[in-house]
Amino acid sequence: MDLKKILPFFSYLFHPLFISVYAALFYFFVTKDFFYPYEIFLILFQIAILTVFLPISMYFLLKSLGLAKSSIMLHEKKERRLPLAFQAMFYLVLIEHSFSTVVVPELYYFFLGALISTILTLILIVLHFKASIHMIAMTGMTLFIIAISMHYGIPFVSLIAFLIIMVGFVASSRLYMQAHTMKELLVGILVGTLPQIALWHFWL
Repeated sequence: MDLKKILPFFSYLFHPLFISVYAALFYFFVTKDFFYPYEIFLILFQIAILTVFLPISMYFLLKSLGLAKSSIMLHEKKERRLPLAFQAMFYLVLIEHSFSTVVVPELYYFFLGALISTILTLILIVLHFKASIHMIAMTGMTLFIIAISMHYGIPFVSLIAFLIIMVGFVASSRLYMQAHTMKELLVGILVGTLPQIALWHFWL
């Protein structure tokens, strides 16, 4: 099997749009005994609407208006400004109206970290630098799962190892697709990592 032929698959499987849902599903897999089923459904539904369906709808709206001309990967810097601004707004809605630091502090601070990373990415775009959103999302989710593992004392060693390997595959995929340079990938890793680690102080 030619690995280069399957590398693009990882960019779609771990597209930033899906990472929030993956992280939330993992969280409720660990904490399902602490919630009623309807509570889990309600939170997952809100996350899916605000981090998957609305952003996709905004992409097609921007595409119809001629403001987004490439694929949903949004390769061009200028195409990323409005989607990132909308994404920051959607994260803010989640943080302000869907989560509580009392009920789900882990998700609250995960999405707060995602909001900070999104704002930093938007600032970098304004400064004409395209950090890898795939790397931001992947490292953010990986650190969230590491934090959950430490918080609940459950050694998800195999899962964490798998995710670290997947970070490498996604990075290779982005390089192979010529979507990013190595510098953009490394900056993406930093932008995804630092806010999550900084916020561990408040809940871990």
